[in-house]
Amino acid sequence: MDRTDRRILHELQRDGRLTNAELASRVDLTPSPCLRRVRQLEKDGVITGYRAQLDGAAVGRGFRPFVTVVMRHEDKATVADFEERVAALPEVVEAHRLFGEPDYLLRVAVADIAAYERFITDVLSGLPGIAQVNSLLTMKQVKADAGLPVLPR
Repeated sequence: MDRTDRRILHELQRDGRLTNAELASRVDLTPSPCLRRVRQLEKDGVITGYRAQLDGAAVGRGFRPFVTVVMRHEDKATVADFEERVAALPEVVEAHRLFGEPDYLLRVAVADIAAYERFITDVLSGLPGIAQVNSLLTMKQVKADAGLPVLPR
């Protein structure tokens, strides 16, 4: 991957709706080689997909706490079952297995605190192997996900 590929990635992370002509102009290429490079980055798995970024409040998912989970049992079967079930929950928009404690960090998106309480009580707490669930509520988002840094500083 060269500097031009990195510039392409940078521009697509800033605006995934760029036309190929606009992208080519921003990275100083003509459209045909630009499109070939984008297709190659997709084929190589560097670009894994495209999606719209949504306003959580506008779609009824404005309450977005982090949740830590400590497992009571960490045998292979329990962990696999827990991970499979967490991955299937639409309220869980991110899930990470951690080293040490806590064992998992989840990002949940629900309408409000009442919906969150129902989710924790009725859904998450019933998953296999959980010993403890803790909530981390944010005051404000200081920096949103801006994509991965691909250009040298």
